Amino acid sequence: MRLTALLSMAARVVIPKDYRFGTNRPWTTAAKRLNPPGKKRRKVFVEPIAAEDWSVLRGDTVEILAGKDKGKQGKVIQVFRHRNWVILEGLNTHYRYIAKGADNRGTYIASEAPILLRDVALIDPSDRKPADVQWKFTEEGERVRVSLRTGRIIPKPVVQRRDGIVPEQWKDGPKDTSPEDTLTKTYVPSLKTLEEEVMETLGIQENRRHKRSYWY
Repeated sequence: MRLTALLSMAARVVIPKDYRFGTNRPWTTAAKRLNPPGKKRRKVFVEPIAAEDWSVLRGDTVEILAGKDKGKQGKVIQVFRHRNWVILEGLNTHYRYIAKGADNRGTYIASEAPILLRDVALIDPSDRKPADVQWKFTEEGERVRVSLRTGRIIPKPVVQRRDGIVPEQWKDGPKDTSPEDTLTKTYVPSLKTLEEEVMETLGIQENRRHKRSYWY
């Protein structure tokens, strides 16, 4: 699917005030099946967390503090801020059948279930132990996460895009356009049409004139 089509789909979505968010995006078929028009689901109370106070990002390594996988560490692969959820790779899994029917046994798969943000803690890279963090500013004015136990900065994770590119590690190749060439002004505005500009560039002289016409 083209990015423009995806953005246009997201722009047309009108989310009701009492909409119950889940792990599916609101415009997907699965989300519409769980939230059909006219159906009012039970309200879920979510602890409000400001966007600037959210400390766990996709790609972070965290430790589970409660539940069946308590004490295990894993990588955050998804973040759902509307529900204060995170999903860890390979942890807090539950098993279910998909494509199950009368003539088909289906496929038994394992899928990760979301975990509340308060049930995980960031890992301090200095000692690989969970730590409480706080947002602070460096002398250069950069906003960073700092471990309250050791005082060490916890760097933001390097996330790989869908096309396999890591923006922070990208190096321009011989066929890439440099920023200087991108910002170079090469277009000169003109009131001439495209055809007139092409004729002027090629040195074509047009001597023909339109016939006179009358409206009556």
